[in-house]
Amino acid sequence: MVSVTASNLYYVGSITIDEDLMDAANIIENEKVQVLDLNNGERFDTYVIKGKRGSGEICLNGAAARKVAVGDVILIVSYAMMEFQEAKSFKPKIIFPDTRTNKLI
Repeated sequence: MVSVTASNLYYVGSITIDEDLMDAANIIENEKVQVLDLNNGERFDTYVIKGKRGSGEICLNGAAARKVAVGDVILIVSYAMMEFQEAKSFKPKIIFPDTRTNKLI
């Protein structure tokens, strides 16, 4: 869970994520993710843009900016396709940064 720090309606689209958080969660730039807003129940898909490392930035861009408010707590979920046997032993990477700062604890 992280907190939305900004929104930029007049951008093509996407979610900007602090590169430290991307690395910790094994998310890559341009990866498709699902965003789940715990404050209002919105659920939508978008793609990831690298944010400034160490900034704690979580910015929703374009149309997605209308689905959240700055300060909302969101979950960012990525999925993977894999063979059945690999999926049985796969361990997802889950991180829980401080939602006040979006910094890793």
